[in-house]
Amino acid sequence: MSRLANKVALVIGGVGGIGGAISQRFAGEGAQVYATSRKGGESSSETGGSGSIRVIQADASEKAELQRVVEHIGSEQGRIDVLVVNAGLSEYAPLQDISEDHFDRTFGLNVRSLVFATQGALDLMQSGSTIVLIGSIAGDIGTKGYGVYGATKAAVRSFTRTWANELAPQGIRVNVISPGPTDTAMMASAAQEVRDALSSMIPLGRMGRPEEVAAATLFLASDESSFTTGTELAVDGGMAQV
Repeated sequence: MSRLANKVALVIGGVGGIGGAISQRFAGEGAQVYATSRKGGESSSETGGSGSIRVIQADASEKAELQRVVEHIGSEQGRIDVLVVNAGLSEYAPLQDISEDHFDRTFGLNVRSLVFATQGALDLMQSGSTIVLIGSIAGDIGTKGYGVYGATKAAVRSFTRTWANELAPQGIRVNVISPGPTDTAMMASAAQEVRDALSSMIPLGRMGRPEEVAAATLFLASDESSFTTGTELAVDGGMAQV
């Protein structure tokens, strides 16, 4: 069964890592996926099924570029059925080392992109559309050196609650996925002792895989979660749950 057949999906930060896995899974389920990337140029690819992925270069921290992406989808498809906002960055900076640049850069991508991507996409969303925001368990725990990052992810959770309430009358659902440590290319570059230390903190004894986060995102994006809105789904192996 293709759970996103004939759906148009926009994945902000949809190339590589968790975002790339989401784009691939959505396309495999029949969606026509538009994935933004700050680095990559425009390209398109088929996935072997009825779905496809088109990559559009855009800086998600810039409202004008997000609007350009939405207008492009509007001209080609006329609607957005699923919006996923995944763009984000995580940089180490304990309180005494937080600079204005670090603060502005982190909030600019992790929160600013969230607000203006959602705001812009609403013009193309109708009743039955879904929004899935990618947060982090960092928004619920206090990790030394990642206070700014954690604060941005707490904001993601807060916006989820508010927007779920605001958009319910329009028939639009809003939920958030909160991954724990996930074995992406960025994590693969970490020292083995760091990876081992993280894994030891997870009840399931390992880091997550991007495909596991994508599977949870698919559930919240599809009609299988039709009575679910405003919720946070942790995909963290129990790290912040038990």
